[in-house]
Amino acid sequence: MTEKNISPEADLLTPEKMINLYAVGAFPMADSATGTIEWFFPELRTIIPLNDFHIPRSLKKSLKDERFTVKCDTDFLSVVNNCAARSETWISDKLIAAYLNLQKRGHIHTVEVYENEKLVGGLYGVSYRGAFFGESMFSHVSQTSKIALAFLLHHLNEKNFVLLDVQYSTDHLKMFGAKEITFEAFTSLLQKAYLVNAEF
Repeated sequence: MTEKNISPEADLLTPEKMINLYAVGAFPMADSATGTIEWFFPELRTIIPLNDFHIPRSLKKSLKDERFTVKCDTDFLSVVNNCAARSETWISDKLIAAYLNLQKRGHIHTVEVYENEKLVGGLYGVSYRGAFFGESMFSHVSQTSKIALAFLLHHLNEKNFVLLDVQYSTDHLKMFGAKEITFEAFTSLLQKAYLVNAEF
């Protein structure tokens, strides 16, 4: 079962309130039909342990492919719009506007994969101190979202982040060592992450 915050969404989309909600383990999703944004606290949370992740063997060749270039924080709008470009999406225009306000305060980050200077894959997430909350990823060329995630894992380690939250488990994420933990265990990791003032 998933708990939902029942406060009016407009009151929760200021940068300060959004960061406060992320800080206690919540994340927003818009209803694809109505656009209503709700905040979720799943009883099981999925993380990729930064001290125990693995890179899929099938990906290692792609990581060495010189066709691809990886960049960070150069084109958030293109990344988020590509993530949202699906028949049904939880990434609404109102949520994107709220993310832009977070970006101005340094809390939104992207990893982008380019082929011949064309954006072909990537991901974005929210950072707060030593925690990174992965939100969504996309891929227009095979393996490019995985390349972005592999880069992110190494980058977060280099920057001394403590936690990578990926919200829900998928087969894609399991390949990297993602595991489900209780919300209590997740809260404990959050507290450890907030002792670290990491910078993306």
